[in-house]
Amino acid sequence: MIKPFKPVLDKNPLPESEIEPTYKKLRLQVFLGIFIGYAGYYLVRKNFSLAMPDLIAEGFSKTQLGFALSGVSIAYGLSKFIMGNVSDRSDARKFMSIGLLLSGITMIVMGVFPLATSSISIMFILMLLNGWFQGMGWPPSGRVMVHWFSIKERGTKMSIWNVAHNIGGGLIGPLAILGVALFNDWHAKFYLPGMIAVFIAFIIYLTLRDRPEACGLPSIEKYKNDYPDTYIEETKPLTAKEIFFKHIFNNKLLWFIAIANAFVYLVRYGVLDWAPTYLSEVKQFSLNETGWAYFLYEWAGIPGTLLAGYLSDKWFRGKRAPVSIIYMVLVLVFVLVYWKNPAGNPMIDNISLIAIGFLIYGPVMLIGVQALDLVQKKAAGTAAGFTGLFGYLGGAVAANIVMGYIVDIYDWDGGFYLLIFACIMSIILIGFTWILENKEYKNAY
Repeated sequence: MIKPFKPVLDKNPLPESEIEPTYKKLRLQVFLGIFIGYAGYYLVRKNFSLAMPDLIAEGFSKTQLGFALSGVSIAYGLSKFIMGNVSDRSDARKFMSIGLLLSGITMIVMGVFPLATSSISIMFILMLLNGWFQGMGWPPSGRVMVHWFSIKERGTKMSIWNVAHNIGGGLIGPLAILGVALFNDWHAKFYLPGMIAVFIAFIIYLTLRDRPEACGLPSIEKYKNDYPDTYIEETKPLTAKEIFFKHIFNNKLLWFIAIANAFVYLVRYGVLDWAPTYLSEVKQFSLNETGWAYFLYEWAGIPGTLLAGYLSDKWFRGKRAPVSIIYMVLVLVFVLVYWKNPAGNPMIDNISLIAIGFLIYGPVMLIGVQALDLVQKKAAGTAAGFTGLFGYLGGAVAANIVMGYIVDIYDWDGGFYLLIFACIMSIILIGFTWILENKEYKNAY
């Protein structure tokens, strides 16, 4: 059994006069910690995708590389769920910083030692390790979010925090260009971001604090006088069994959004992971053009995510599904444009990738917010891990292995048929969650 990093014990309450300034200071501090920290996680998550054209040039097939790449998704999905449960019973400060430190070291190893990229088996094992360490990023971030920010402000704060992975994921493209230029070595796509991630791990440890109560502050519900429908005053930590069987497995709506999440992730990573290879092979993009296209895809998600959070709060009064459906319908349109645009029109390809990036992260974020809202806050990490389990083991693995196989057999047209199918299924399933997500169901839970 995996032992948790014990949370910091509650401290004696601070004097009344110190609560307000201390709360304001620490809320900003922990938010910056999880924001910078999670961006750091994405600096060492998708390096392999950018290195795939170089590995293809060395003789590896798309099916082989898709299998190796799937190691991240397989391990990440399992880790996000299992380690999410551990994080609910751990000190978020230690948990998140150790995960990024180990992930950064793994990428440094892949870049520095030639043996690490010499065979599919070795690359798959290293991708498994990296995926497991990556699973230690989201759950403690979600834990910090629900302990430091109340439910009425959480949607907005989550949408702002969620752009951290767009920033980190977008920066990997320019960092790859910089690393190759500085070291004249494509392996720098691994070790340069890895070194930066190790540094950010120490920033996480310096800035994060586990819970307000561990700092002598009242709970966020008391501080904001904002109590959700699912709020229960808990005097002792939940056991792993209580979290799994009382708050996760019997939550029907959580199951439906988790399945929908699998198809959303298939589209997300089906486009993202194969963009460097597709653009270089079919659209004749150079390394620089591919790197910047990767950057634009990720950073376009920043305004798209913020807009999704705003629309769901203000226009749809907290309903997440309508916004997700609108976004996925538009994703389908731009996937078709991206596919059918003839080579030699890079502007249209970039516009399509920007549009897909702008749109796809809205549903990704909104499903995560739903997961946190549907459970007690001491089960938040596990709930997030549960939807992530489906997203990565179902969606991302299919985007890696199945799409690589289909493209090898049926060329890129087959891969795009898979993406179109996933768009349609996500729209149908999210629509189904919309029907179920009504006030009576929430109160009944």
